[in-house]
Amino acid sequence: MAIIITDDCINCGACEPECPNNAIYEGGEEWRYSEGTALKGKIVLPDGRELGANDPHEAISDDYYFIVADKCTECIGFHDEPQCAAVCPVDCCVPDEDHQETDEELYAKKRFLHNED
Repeated sequence: MAIIITDDCINCGACEPECPNNAIYEGGEEWRYSEGTALKGKIVLPDGRELGANDPHEAISDDYYFIVADKCTECIGFHDEPQCAAVCPVDCCVPDEDHQETDEELYAKKRFLHNED
C-alpha cells in the first residue's frame, strides 16, 4: 500500500527529499507525474487513464505535506523501508489503508515510473 501523511504533520519537510519517486509535495503545491520519474509526453497510467506526464494536478492537501499515491512505491526497489516514515520526527507517515498494494504491484509501479520494463 502507499504511504499517507496524516494531519499530525508539522510541515518540517524532512520527508520530501527522501522520496525516490518525488511523490511528496508541500501543502498547496501542484504536482506532475514527470517530476522525479522518467515519464514524458503522453502517458497511459496502469489504470488506463491517458494524460500528459507534465500536466499539473491540484494539491491533495493545502495544509500539510502530502504523498501522491500513484507515485508512491513505499521505496520498494530503492530502500528496505519507506524513507519518509524513517525520517519523520512525529511518525505521521503511515500506511494508507485506501491504497493497498502488494509488493509485486509496487515493483510494477516502480518499473512504470522509471521506464524499467
